Amino acid sequence: MAGELTMSPVMQDALVILGSAGIVIPVFARFRITPIIGFILIGVAVGPFGLGMLVDENPWLQYVTISDPERLTPFADFGIILLLFAIGLELSFNRLWQLRKLVFGLGSLELLIIGSISAAFFGQYSGMDTTAALALGFALAFSSTAIVLPIAGTKSPVGRAALSMLLFEDIMIVPIIFILGALAPTAAAGGVEGLTNTLVSGGLVIIVLLVVGRFALPRLFSQAARTKSPELFLAATMLVVIGASLATSATGLSPIVGALIAGLLIAETEYHGEVETIMEPFKGLALGVFLITIGMSVNLLQVWANLGEVIAALVGLLVFKAIITGTLLKMMGARRSTAAETGVLMASPSETTLIVLAAATSALVIDTETAQFWQIVTALGLTVTPLLAKLGRVIARRIELAPELPEEDSEEARTIIIGGGRVGRLVADMMTKHDQPYVILDSDPDLIDDAKRNGYRATFGDAARGDSLTRLGVETAPSVVLTMDEPVLAQRLVGKLRKEHPDLLIVSRARDTDHAAQLYRAGASHAVPETLESSLQLSEAVLVDIGVAMGPVIASIHEKRDEFRERLEIDGGLKQPPKLRTSTSEG
Repeated sequence: MAGELTMSPVMQDALVILGSAGIVIPVFARFRITPIIGFILIGVAVGPFGLGMLVDENPWLQYVTISDPERLTPFADFGIILLLFAIGLELSFNRLWQLRKLVFGLGSLELLIIGSISAAFFGQYSGMDTTAALALGFALAFSSTAIVLPIAGTKSPVGRAALSMLLFEDIMIVPIIFILGALAPTAAAGGVEGLTNTLVSGGLVIIVLLVVGRFALPRLFSQAARTKSPELFLAATMLVVIGASLATSATGLSPIVGALIAGLLIAETEYHGEVETIMEPFKGLALGVFLITIGMSVNLLQVWANLGEVIAALVGLLVFKAIITGTLLKMMGARRSTAAETGVLMASPSETTLIVLAAATSALVIDTETAQFWQIVTALGLTVTPLLAKLGRVIARRIELAPELPEEDSEEARTIIIGGGRVGRLVADMMTKHDQPYVILDSDPDLIDDAKRNGYRATFGDAARGDSLTRLGVETAPSVVLTMDEPVLAQRLVGKLRKEHPDLLIVSRARDTDHAAQLYRAGASHAVPETLESSLQLSEAVLVDIGVAMGPVIASIHEKRDEFRERLEIDGGLKQPPKLRTSTSEG
């Protein structure tokens, strides 16, 4: 009929997803609950095993349900790619090199020990053959990159430990799937040879990406920046991400490897801050699509029919992985609180578990009934991961209490110093000298303990999480001082603080003048470049020592500092150049 309204299934799914995001994000933010749980619950509700089961009796429900989860798979995969790209932006090659011992030490031990013990258990008590037991054991050994890292971040001790293990797991996805194919009853004789060819060709592609990206990306983004077109900048970013992902996937490697490399390469350029800002909404929405697909895979009727077995399997898996991971971290020198929190957080299975189970099922290594049971356990495990994160923090506090501020000072308005290193402590010394209250906030418990032993007012917390600053009274704080040597995190925190507290005095340490200009654009009241201050101090020392009078030297230093500060504010867009201001007044 001409008047009948028709809508393509893709458009209908898009409306459901966007509508879900519009409900989940503000509602869960209102109650300070991670939207991860909300997206998964939405997936359960709108999926074929939720409201989709009632469509035949209630046809109108087709407009608020997604009947075919497979249509969302490409978008969910893209969400994982963007997530790994964002992780790469937060890292650098230098930092990644510093993590090499954790990645290939802790990461390999965690995967091999959990996978091996699980395989031995399934082989001994479930009657599985060796190949099936190995496939299931190593599938369950994976932890969720998509959910764990947004919760833990990459800056805190827990985040660094989780990142190290997850990076190794991501590296091992392809070899494990190839090995399963080689061990399968239907495997071709060239399975091992295919693995070798993939690793060789993949290694060559990675080398090409590193070499070409090092020289081409700065020029590409420089040209995009000159156009002053956000659309072109976004297009250039998507070109790099998708191109790198396709290059690695064409050789048989996971596309997330290419996405991670693209992020690392862009992180080495001066445009990483702009790229991170422009990609943030896309990453969040794409990750939401992935979480919705996880929720849609949960068959509530099947869960209810096997409730006892499912709960027993899930609890047993969570406890086992938490104990093994926590023990390994403690043996490698981590604090008890860090080991406990990381162990609990990493306990749930992963989206990669679903991939490995699907590959093992298609290769006839695991029977369909067993795979479906563990797919349900995995989906439920992913659903409770945010709750595990909260449980891990509670256990960590019970095991080793984090330093807290005295209760009687909780209402005192004070300056919050983010970062308890040498710069943060120097700021604290000056605050003390002038009788100004302060508190140091840092996510490194060792650094906090040392600061408290030396008489500083310090407390443990992650500034990237809003509850830490709220607990310290940021609403009434006269100022916030950012002293950490983390350019990306500093810029992100400045933007967040300025958005939430428009009148707050925000003073931030900057790595150089370019970084200072970025901080001013993000909303900093003052940004102090390290290079500028060291140059001024060197000039003061040499001028005084060669005989110039102290008074004129100090006056000239102050004049030069003000001159640089005005220039940085102009570069940051806070002021107009003097000529423009003059011409305006004269006109």
